[in-house]
Amino acid sequence: MEQKKEPLWTKDFLLVFGVNFLLFLSFYLLVVIIPVYAKGEFNASTSMAGLASSIFVVGALMGRLFGGSAIERIGRKKLLFIGLAAFLVLTLLYFIINSLAVLLFIRLFHGIAFALASTATGTIAASLIPNSRRGEGTGYYGVSIIIASAIGPFIGLLITDRISAEANFIICSVLALVTLLAALFMNIPRLVLTAEQMKEMKGLKLSNFLEPKAVPISIISFVMALGYSSVLSYLTFYAKEIDLVEAASLFFIVYAVVVILSRPFTGRLFDVKGVNIVMYPAIIAYAIGMVLLSQAHSGIILLLAGVFIGLGYGTLQSSSQALAIKLSPAHRMGLATSTFYIFVDIGIGFGPFALGFITPLVGFRGMYLLIAAMLAASVVLYHLLIGRQQKNSWEKAEGVSVE
Repeated sequence: MEQKKEPLWTKDFLLVFGVNFLLFLSFYLLVVIIPVYAKGEFNASTSMAGLASSIFVVGALMGRLFGGSAIERIGRKKLLFIGLAAFLVLTLLYFIINSLAVLLFIRLFHGIAFALASTATGTIAASLIPNSRRGEGTGYYGVSIIIASAIGPFIGLLITDRISAEANFIICSVLALVTLLAALFMNIPRLVLTAEQMKEMKGLKLSNFLEPKAVPISIISFVMALGYSSVLSYLTFYAKEIDLVEAASLFFIVYAVVVILSRPFTGRLFDVKGVNIVMYPAIIAYAIGMVLLSQAHSGIILLLAGVFIGLGYGTLQSSSQALAIKLSPAHRMGLATSTFYIFVDIGIGFGPFALGFITPLVGFRGMYLLIAAMLAASVVLYHLLIGRQQKNSWEKAEGVSVE
């Protein structure tokens, strides 16, 4: 007789899904228009305009390090409201920016606030997802980010082009206020730490900033994010070079649709059969997508690459986060969440800088081929760090003791 599924789509899960979506939508509305704004308003150089956008990531890393180590001591609810309130205030401060230096300062602290709030939402979502539906629930939760990343840049650029950058600031301020109000209606599970756990999580130890059990899968996530940063940062330039700009404009829409459609199946596979049956094919699909991208001579091939990258990276992202949380102690769930995001942020944030040294030597096609080779090699890295330890996860899922 089939066991009844534990509920997933509760009121609180829907609320945290919505809050996270609006939080990331605000981020994506601004990330693409800030360089344009910095250049237009303050006559910033290309490098300084780029810094105005990327310094947000530096702030986010600082916020993750603090938020992950403090969330269970401060409390999930308190950290969420601190993050959301700071996010709202800093969004409002965009209206009084009068110099490039002030813009950089606000972007740095905006990144910190964003990291505190999104670490809290990620931890709260993880605490609301039944363990038997960890892969499925984390996959669905990740869709909030995927949708935001698909529509945010498009809306941001459209509004800036048709109205002004300030109109984006108004929209982001409204969204930040809505997230704060929505959080008031959320019942957030409270974790009471024992005296021993409180003692363990105090002090300036590395283990209080990174969850050791989440580090191996986070290393894999870093490699995957490094590869994806090449798509985010260089696809537009590559598309212009190969004269496929029109197809490239649809790339992220195709990517998002594939991710959204595949999440229910990949998440359920994770829960029923274990992580390996999802991760190995996803890494291979991701590598195939990069090969297709490197060899694209038509719009169809470019969009087919989007399908494989969606199946690959889209699946890897949610499954890795689910595993990071599943492998970590319950009282260190927030630390596991921040550890995962720290490695992803480093890959996404600093990948373009590193790849910028390779591209002039081998060209865009060569760069994407090298990334495909790196992804193919990461199958071995995954096996060494995770796969061989997780080989019995299907038996565990079926309730058979393997210890």
